[in-house]
Amino acid sequence: MSNAGNVGIIEQVKGKIPKDAEIEEIVYEGPDIILYTSNKEFAQNSMPLVKSIVSEVKKRVEVRAHASILADEETTEKLIREKISADAGVRDIYFEPEFAKVIIHAEKPGMAIGKAGLTLQNIKKNTFWTPEIKRTPAIDSEIIATVRRMLHKEAGYRKKFLHNLGLKIYGESKPVEWIRVTGLGSFREVGRSALLLQTPQSRVLLDCGVAFGSRQFPYLDVPEFDIQRLDAIVASHAHLDHVGLIPYLYEYGFRGPLFCTRPTRDLSILLQLDYIGVAQKEGGKAPYSSKGIEEMVKHCVSLEYGQVTDITADIRLTLENSGHIIGASTCHFNIGNGLYNLLYSGDIKYEKTKMFNPTYTDYARVEGLIIESTYGDEDVPSHIQGEHDLIASVKEAIERGGKVLIPTFAVGRAQDVIVMLIDAGLDVPIILDGMLWDATAIHTAYPEFMSKEMQLRILKQRKNPFVDPRLKGIGSGKERREVLNISGPAVILATSGMMQGGPIVEYTKEFSGDPKNMLLFVGYQAEATLGRRIQKGWKFVPMEGDDRGLELKLEIRTIKGLSGHSGKSQLLDWIRHLKATPKRIICNHGESSVSGAFARLAHSELRVETSAPKLIECVRLR
Repeated sequence: MSNAGNVGIIEQVKGKIPKDAEIEEIVYEGPDIILYTSNKEFAQNSMPLVKSIVSEVKKRVEVRAHASILADEETTEKLIREKISADAGVRDIYFEPEFAKVIIHAEKPGMAIGKAGLTLQNIKKNTFWTPEIKRTPAIDSEIIATVRRMLHKEAGYRKKFLHNLGLKIYGESKPVEWIRVTGLGSFREVGRSALLLQTPQSRVLLDCGVAFGSRQFPYLDVPEFDIQRLDAIVASHAHLDHVGLIPYLYEYGFRGPLFCTRPTRDLSILLQLDYIGVAQKEGGKAPYSSKGIEEMVKHCVSLEYGQVTDITADIRLTLENSGHIIGASTCHFNIGNGLYNLLYSGDIKYEKTKMFNPTYTDYARVEGLIIESTYGDEDVPSHIQGEHDLIASVKEAIERGGKVLIPTFAVGRAQDVIVMLIDAGLDVPIILDGMLWDATAIHTAYPEFMSKEMQLRILKQRKNPFVDPRLKGIGSGKERREVLNISGPAVILATSGMMQGGPIVEYTKEFSGDPKNMLLFVGYQAEATLGRRIQKGWKFVPMEGDDRGLELKLEIRTIKGLSGHSGKSQLLDWIRHLKATPKRIICNHGESSVSGAFARLAHSELRVETSAPKLIECVRLR
């Protein structure tokens, strides 16, 4: 039996295992402890013992079969297809002998699992492989297929990587004498989120994004940041202002873990690949290549909401729903075994919407809170009001025979609008262009990260709004030209959300001269972007190759209630409803005056210490 690292936790576990259990190997999978046994009886009947060990050591422990007792793959696959109903829609079956796992991709995971998990238990009992079910998206997604193939291909590497991560997590810990956070981006600005959390032993990067509409990156050249000493990255959600530069770190040598949810992982890849493509089209060069994205995927540790996970020797992480986009998370850090608890909001929406539940609040302890303040100086209309205004505007344009152009982010706002348009019963084509179809496909793979109502709609295929026949995804220049020639009314959703390039610009050029048409903004428009200029009332906007600019004769409107961010009142309500009241609040992710205004408001209303630090400012939390 191999000695798997740190004597403390491993010896505790070993001391609880009977000598005849025939444990061949004990290894880490990140913070988890895995025991591989060649004893068939112990492999099948160890659960009561494992539960008692987990109760004592407070870590996840799992028993799996050693390779010597696994059934052969051909026999196992045949059994799987016999035991799982054809109605479950089993697609692919991958074997990962490194982990003693068989990965089963199914259209209906619940049916594949069986009542009370009996089908999976039967497979394990007869083959000793540990089955793991993954949902096949309702719309084919090349991103998801590629990620799953890569993780399968790299199983051997990932086993070593996860074991080494466990060795670091369970290595010797030092006293937490101080805790500090440095804003490498997003302090007194919107975009390029990047915060460095430090203790004497750990360095964790919270997000690493790019600025909207510019080549501004976080300040990674400050003395506090050293990629060689970085222990982990935590990604709150998939928007590029939070994850756009993460592959850069991997391309230039970082080989530590990235912690995030599965939707965040997959959607980040989609947007990062597009980011590279856009940079190349504009004649520039992206700061990283697809190699950086591949390394990011290899080192990703995906988490579920509510899963408590050690990420360094002195920091535990819990991700919970933020209500912003699918997979978006608030990030709770338990530092020094409960010495200090820091909550990083990421981007939050503390309001129930069709897609998501409101931001999670049930944290037992929160001493420090870092909170976004994008709309910290105003109140955003309710989502219900936003939906009403959206549908009313769209219907008005359709009734006069016009087309509605909606610039939108591929992830989040687009899916929100799709559901609203489908539910309104509009009898017109709804065109999705510029990654929107791919992003929507990824949504269909992860209904468990949405509201209960949306989960039911997706799981009951007939009510799934994302496979409605009125939706048409655009995947080529030819298909786009066909849309440009549509004679009747239509709704066209296209990227980029701030009109900084992308197919929305092409549609605007084509349809801007007809007053019956409408350009409808449904999301945030950053300063200096084309979208913000049009919002401000510019009637002539600059276009490449046109000295005079493009004249805008179509109607222009903005729908304010659909933001994925909360306004000042909702932000305050969220803080008030936290189970634990923070003793200190730090405001970020807002323009300078807005962050400052919300910090003053929060102090006045909540009577706790608040601040809005400047960029590169280091704040000592303890």
